[in-house]
Amino acid sequence: MKYLLTFFALFIIVSCSDDDIDYDKVNDKEILKYIADNNLDATKSSTGLYYVIDEQGYGSKPDENSIVTVRYKGYFTNGNIFDQSDNSGLTIGLQDVIIGWAEGIAYFNRGGIGKLLIPSKLAYGENGGNGIPKGTVLIFDIQLLDVDYEKQNEDDILKYIEDHNLTAEKSDSGLYYTIDEKGEGRTPTLSSNITVKYKGYFTNDDVFDSTGDESVTFQLQQLILGWQEGIPYFNEGGKGTLFIPSKLGYGNAGTGNIPPGSVTIFDIDLLKVEN
Repeated sequence: MKYLLTFFALFIIVSCSDDDIDYDKVNDKEILKYIADNNLDATKSSTGLYYVIDEQGYGSKPDENSIVTVRYKGYFTNGNIFDQSDNSGLTIGLQDVIIGWAEGIAYFNRGGIGKLLIPSKLAYGENGGNGIPKGTVLIFDIQLLDVDYEKQNEDDILKYIEDHNLTAEKSDSGLYYTIDEKGEGRTPTLSSNITVKYKGYFTNDDVFDSTGDESVTFQLQQLILGWQEGIPYFNEGGKGTLFIPSKLGYGNAGTGNIPPGSVTIFDIDLLKVEN
């Protein structure tokens, strides 16, 4: 993991001979030779990063703020390995890694497999660091296992549904829900004020919030995305449960007593809808 962390420049005095080295050209030549020797079909980005996409993947694409889980092997162009993850991969924020990873991982969707060939200017630069020699090209075989807890959240939701013998529907967004009673009154819209009783809990059944016997009124468009989507599946008088992945709930940061990346479950009793 230490090899992936963003480096901070160290202001040191280098010799004139080091100053004369054009690492951009040297690195590019080294990468191109590696590509030719290994018969790779690589694409070069505008920054000088080369990448190979063996499998594009099928899920979400990360952005610069994403938390990703990646199985990887890092090595030099001579094949010597300097770092690799275990089979479960490494979970890390893309804002905390070397530039070549922050750019390169974003070319893949969740489930994607490929290779990053990173010049030193996008890794540890002319000074090196963390045991990486200065001016060194780094190569990473990568498999993008998860983006923003998407796969882990779905696995947790599906396990909860199975363990509790539930029959749930899944929407295109990744929200799961059960409808115990559809209700016969008005259907809420984003602009509706809704009056509900609810209980919010995690997949281990620990309750983090509840109205108890009381009710509370909200404007729907001010609530988390999972509620904005899920509540309109009910009519006034409806009852059911929403199983909300973190991307539709409290995200990578969490909030209050809700940890980052958490699945949140809500039992809903939709008492009143005012459109």
